[in-house]
Amino acid sequence: MTVERSIQSIVIAGAGLAGATAAHTLRGEGFSGRITLVGSELHRPYLRPPLSKDYLLGTAGEDAVPVAPEAWYAENDVDLRLGVPVAAVDPGPHTVHLRSGDSVEYDALLLATGALPRRMQLPGSGLDGVTTFRTLDDSRRLREQISPGGKNVVMIGSGWIGMELAAAATTYGNHVTLLGLEDIPLAAAIGPELGAFFRSVHEANGVRFRLGTTASELRGGAGRVTGVVTGSGDVLPADIVVIAVGVVPDTALAEAAGLAVDNGIVADASLRTSAPDIFAAGDVANALHPFTGQHHRSEHWSNALNGGKVAAKSMLGQDAQLDTIPYFYTDQYDVSMEYSGFPMLAAGAEPVIRGSLASKEFIAFWQQEGRVVAGMNVNVPRTQKAIKALISSRATIRADRLADPAIALDQLLAED
Repeated sequence: MTVERSIQSIVIAGAGLAGATAAHTLRGEGFSGRITLVGSELHRPYLRPPLSKDYLLGTAGEDAVPVAPEAWYAENDVDLRLGVPVAAVDPGPHTVHLRSGDSVEYDALLLATGALPRRMQLPGSGLDGVTTFRTLDDSRRLREQISPGGKNVVMIGSGWIGMELAAAATTYGNHVTLLGLEDIPLAAAIGPELGAFFRSVHEANGVRFRLGTTASELRGGAGRVTGVVTGSGDVLPADIVVIAVGVVPDTALAEAAGLAVDNGIVADASLRTSAPDIFAAGDVANALHPFTGQHHRSEHWSNALNGGKVAAKSMLGQDAQLDTIPYFYTDQYDVSMEYSGFPMLAAGAEPVIRGSLASKEFIAFWQQEGRVVAGMNVNVPRTQKAIKALISSRATIRADRLADPAIALDQLLAED
């Protein structure tokens, strides 16, 4: 492997999966210059999916979280600076200024600043027992709170994280109520039929839903939360309240530096931003996807992983594009789900179901003009490769063949 671009110093702002993967890829591609990896947290780069799943449940230990062993950074001459985030970017002289007061010059800069939890301006949101959920510290704190069981837990937010946290809290033996503005949880992501499926799974495990409403006030005593007032005026008892209403891309550095920002940092398919020698990857990047010809911003780990690789190669002047099909997964109780595809293309389409929702073993496909644009498997493992192949092929496939379990997925392409 050879470096195709003569650069001596690369700065990576954001020590998450995208940033750490970029550093790893740079060394793997033969870059021997200076790499400065800067993060706002005190923890070295870690994976987020376990935080709301097996790590939170205690079925995975501390070794399941780090992106790389602690020694890797020193062994590969990566200057890892934790707890001292980038405070400002000066694109003209190619310099970043750290909150510590230090400045670092760069030949290429990667902005991998991720996303921040969306806040709710609620009376009582500063009470003890009220938290958002995003970081390793959040997961450790919540596990400590819910692991004894027997608590009244209110989850505000009916998206993927809210549902995963509800599953974890229930598994520990807590009494969980989930609030959501949607009439059906997850309906915006996967449609009402499949959203209702996930709701039924949670209800079978004891979760109570209060949908079409949200919190208007948090009440407490002696500085600690004791209840949640809903929009309809009901008061729900609460020992723990988790606000999980999504995230927003952390674009503050980019905006202050004058970069193009629109639902994230605008980037091309090679993750180049509007400023010379500045790239963006991970949750913060709104990148052009070659498959759709549209800009997409993804908050899932596979996007951070693949984006970090592409950004590293692009910074070295190589011809690289982020053209992988988006992917994510969730585990809730006895339901294991994987999803690949483009939700914006699938929006409004009726899913084609192969298998039975009642048996909790099925595959759902979404089509646009007869072409598969997204696919989700529930408790049907080792099918994602075939689903991604169907999407990539752009083949026109009859819905009845998609739904027929007698036809192997890899045979469906013969229909085109």
